[in-house]
Amino acid sequence: MEAKAIGKTIRIAPRKVRLVVDLIRGKNVKEAEAILMFTPRGASPVIAKVLNSAVANATHNLNLNADTLYVKEVYANESITMKRMRPRAKGSGHLIRKRTSHITVVVAERE
Repeated sequence: MEAKAIGKTIRIAPRKVRLVVDLIRGKNVKEAEAILMFTPRGASPVIAKVLNSAVANATHNLNLNADTLYVKEVYANESITMKRMRPRAKGSGHLIRKRTSHITVVVAERE
């Protein structure tokens, strides 16, 4: 039995999110929460929120024990890219890509 939570269109580039996501893959939920609490990255609170949502889904919907849960899968995929323009020399414009990401966390009970 596994529970899943997805955070969609998070305004952080997936490349930056993956740095934090790689730290908690395969860890117990309590250990993952501690790692996220003390990781000084902008993506840490957002990933912690999605992780807590996955744990809540597991305990409420599937009646799993929160103490035996671990992070089975966690990944950050690319979402939409917002395009903005910056003025440049001689009346031209430069494209700025503001990248967003979908964060998926899957938790399961450890046997």
